[in-house]
Amino acid sequence: MRQHLQLPDSFYELLREGVGSTRLEMEDDALVAVIHDVLFETAFDATRVSTLTLCMKRRLVVTARLRPLRSVDRLRTEVREGHNLRSSAELLAHLLLDQAAVLVDIVHGTTARVDAIEDSLLANRVVVTRGELGSLRRTLVRLQRLLAPEPPALFRLLNRPPDWLSSHDVEDLRQAAEEFSTTVADSMALTERLKLLQEELAAAVGERINRSLFILTLVTVLALPVNMIAGLLGMNVGGIPLAQHSQGFLIVVSCLTVVTGMLAYFFLLKRRD
Repeated sequence: MRQHLQLPDSFYELLREGVGSTRLEMEDDALVAVIHDVLFETAFDATRVSTLTLCMKRRLVVTARLRPLRSVDRLRTEVREGHNLRSSAELLAHLLLDQAAVLVDIVHGTTARVDAIEDSLLANRVVVTRGELGSLRRTLVRLQRLLAPEPPALFRLLNRPPDWLSSHDVEDLRQAAEEFSTTVADSMALTERLKLLQEELAAAVGERINRSLFILTLVTVLALPVNMIAGLLGMNVGGIPLAQHSQGFLIVVSCLTVVTGMLAYFFLLKRRD
């Protein structure tokens, strides 16, 4: 590129950097940018995000990346199929729209999964773990952290656009930034839904634990009179009440039944209150 293209030195410096923050700045008559995109893979992983370094002039757009990226691949396919582009700015706007489309696909897939989880929770059929919800939320949060700064940076540039950008180019870039900003906002709303689902799932798990503890406590309390009487009557000492009575066993069982019934009624009444 150094031999055949006259590009700013900052563009080559950015090529050596890793995945960093979004940058969009003017140097001389060129626009130098660092944006992020999702790797071109069938299964999306929150960690599979890479950097796209871009340099744009009046009639030139140069993009550099270390790995295949979804948005760039979409744009390249459309150009090869004969899509006409008025200027380099329109090419950049098209790239941003493709990037927003990739994010929309990810958000739609996550939304479908979240809808199914919500339906299962409402039907009291928990088929998901908090770990899975946390993984989905981390995916969206990472995307927001990497992609959300792009629309504000582009809006700041469009407030003072370079002279070689026409009014049509500025409008195309502004529409692309607005579309991308809307998509990021949708992902943020979905993140809040996931947060609420995590809280709902935690509440459901806590309720089940409390119910199990209540049942365990109730069984323990109901068995307490039986254990006490069995322990007392099982001692090999003299003077045990009703030892010589012909109906002693029935009397003890009747007393235990009455005491156990009273305890059960007391606990169930307290639970209902």
